[in-house]
Amino acid sequence: MKTPIKIMMNGLPGNVVSIITGHALKDDRVKVLPYSLTGPDIEETEITVEDLTINLILPENRDQAIKKIKGKEGDFICVDYTHPSAVNSNAEFYCANKIPFVMGTTGGDRDKLNQSVCDSDIPAVIAPNMAKQIVGFQAMMAFAAENFPDLFKGYSLEIKESHQKGKADTSGTAKAMVGYFNNLGIEFTKDDIIMERDPEHQKNNWDIPEAYLGGHAWHTYTLVSPDKTATFSFTHNINGRDIYAQGTLDAIEYLGNKIQAGEKGKVFTMIDVLKGI
Repeated sequence: MKTPIKIMMNGLPGNVVSIITGHALKDDRVKVLPYSLTGPDIEETEITVEDLTINLILPENRDQAIKKIKGKEGDFICVDYTHPSAVNSNAEFYCANKIPFVMGTTGGDRDKLNQSVCDSDIPAVIAPNMAKQIVGFQAMMAFAAENFPDLFKGYSLEIKESHQKGKADTSGTAKAMVGYFNNLGIEFTKDDIIMERDPEHQKNNWDIPEAYLGGHAWHTYTLVSPDKTATFSFTHNINGRDIYAQGTLDAIEYLGNKIQAGEKGKVFTMIDVLKGI
């Protein structure tokens, strides 16, 4: 049996990372370290997930703390589910401290994010969506966009996405889909995405179950022909956050293998993870 990969789950006590941490604690492939980088407004100093008490590290303390953690624990992978505003700062921090990472946080300057890794001595898995099935759907869209350019030329497009009220930015998955539709011949920008964050509208107009208003990811892409005689609609609706855990854990295992292979300064995607290459 392989030695479990040590991981540091950053973003606690956030809901998504708390759920994924719970799954990680039950997965023999990884060992969760009792530390987590957290946001500047967090008042708690620790959080307990399952039976593990995890120390929360504020941004102003992270430089000193990471040296102690590395000295005690040795090599490990950071898993980032923090806040869009922290994406680039966190990535630069990981790179400067030579800590490979899995970035599930959306937002930030994505080009700068990728470049930070390419200019560093570490590899990383970066993906706006860690749900394997959705990533597979995106791969199919990418194939269509590459092989059937202008397939939907002249069609109109509506992209609607709904997430919990606390999600600060537009869906990274929806934004990624815009590029595929552009290559399929449709003029559409990320600013055209319809973003819903109002719980009352979500419940009454979208029929999202009340139990999942605090955690969901619903997306619909609707294409209509110029003469209105043909409509194509693609939908993926996720309730809760459990679906992201398996993809994240697979990404950690994949990154661990790349580290063992000596990869440096390279960004991998969830499509790479699915292919296992």
